[in-house]
Amino acid sequence: MSYEKGFTEDRIASLFQPDTLLPAQYLDTYRRKTHLEPEKRLMLAVLEDAIACFQKYLLVRDAKGREMFHVAEEWILEEDSEWLFSFDNVCEALGYNPAYVRRGLATWKEATLRAQPKAKVYHLASRKPRRSAGISETTKSSQKMLKAVNR
Repeated sequence: MSYEKGFTEDRIASLFQPDTLLPAQYLDTYRRKTHLEPEKRLMLAVLEDAIACFQKYLLVRDAKGREMFHVAEEWILEEDSEWLFSFDNVCEALGYNPAYVRRGLATWKEATLRAQPKAKVYHLASRKPRRSAGISETTKSSQKMLKAVNR
């Protein structure tokens, strides 16, 4: 029993002692963070690509471009996804607020669509037929002279 009592007293006493961290333990923690950096770079690349597709293909008219836009927009607008590379998870892993980024992209989209020039409508008017076939230069000059005389 004395062993158990001593063991329990040591555990209780250890609760009130400051935590000490050996340099090797600190470096292990630091190294672990650097190993996670490639994953964060990948997440950043995924986010950058989605935003680039969202902005680049917003106004395109071809089918492939429209598909690229819709896929990016769907990924950005999807909320509460459990998927590791969901928009919310990627933003949070990188330290961004997903709702804030989402609102910013929606505002950008609305402003871009509002600034887009409307289609021009051309009204075609009927033309008057030209009468150049039967009139020569001498006739034109003689008509001018007659007008001047009659005044």
